[in-house]
Amino acid sequence: MFIKRVAENSINDYLKDKNDHTILFIWGPRRSGKTTLLQEVSNKLSAPIFNFNLLSDQELFVPRREILSKLAVSHPVILIDEVQYFPESTIALKALYDEFKIKIIATGSSELRQKSKEFDSLADRYQEVFCLPLSLGEALIHKSPPLYEAERQEKQLIEDFQVFGSYPEVVLLKETAPDIEIANKLEKIVDAYVLKDIIEIYNLKNTKLAKDILTKIALQVGSEVSLREIASSLQANIATVSNYIEIFVKNYILISLPSFKTNARKAVSENRKLYFYDLGIRNALVKDFRRTELRPDIGGTFENLVISEVTKTIKNYNLKLNLYFYREYGGKEVDLVIEDYKKRYLVYEIKSADGAVKPIFPLPHKAFVITPKNLASRLEEIKNLKF
Repeated sequence: MFIKRVAENSINDYLKDKNDHTILFIWGPRRSGKTTLLQEVSNKLSAPIFNFNLLSDQELFVPRREILSKLAVSHPVILIDEVQYFPESTIALKALYDEFKIKIIATGSSELRQKSKEFDSLADRYQEVFCLPLSLGEALIHKSPPLYEAERQEKQLIEDFQVFGSYPEVVLLKETAPDIEIANKLEKIVDAYVLKDIIEIYNLKNTKLAKDILTKIALQVGSEVSLREIASSLQANIATVSNYIEIFVKNYILISLPSFKTNARKAVSENRKLYFYDLGIRNALVKDFRRTELRPDIGGTFENLVISEVTKTIKNYNLKLNLYFYREYGGKEVDLVIEDYKKRYLVYEIKSADGAVKPIFPLPHKAFVITPKNLASRLEEIKNLKF
């Protein structure tokens, strides 16, 4: 079953604009629905998909004029899947843009940007959209409950997202399969895609260390993360731990939330907070799929859900917003600070039950509380943000 994604709107606009010949990249983690989106475009245009997992398809994109000209003549829209497996293709993509002015849609993780020194040469030649695990809004549209069922369905999705996450195949499986089958699916996603793919792409040496690092982070969701403490507990080099974490951030597994700094001397924190794009992945790492009401980490899981949903909203709708947390020397803390490009601020306290915002943020701002009851409406406010 196909689930409608926010990214479809950008893809359709791109295809309709006859004057837009930039390269459209669709970024996101494995299993998030990028290939399904590309297949929809392929079906609509009757155009083939070149899969850079295959050497035979890579060989069609060598930077030689006679080869690229044949591609351009044969395919007014070129569709590429798994572009990260052939970072050298950047040169060919640049040539296709410069000389043949054809549309190119390519899916992948952020690997192309990280692994190809030539990627910067594509400046002003590309645009990007994101296909991440389902947002709450996308899932609600997919469920399309009648009005009298909408509140109950929203509450159930918020619960399910905190326990099983929101990968498309998991959301669909939840409609028919028992919980144990979903848990098994998530463990396979962790081992076969989150870890195996990243280990292979980056030629990392230690799969166990990568999983141990992620598990350490999973056990302290909502708290500041000390690289030194993680490295010490795993008897690992701090630089190695830092490198692995950055890889997980760049590949849409982890979200890095920095602390907000001002000139006010009482703001403190050299650490940052790390959250998971998908809580199903997090719960598979800690092997806990209990309902939220039975969990001792309910505060941390809901905080993670909110940060994930706000991040997905920003990326899905291309919002120019920055996210932080804020903490004083005395320990008082604000969970989420949203900053726009004019340095205006919204401050949020994230509560699994009702609460209030601590009046500690030092700059002019508007303050709100996010709870499970108002999460969907708060996300809608952020999407349509007007200060």
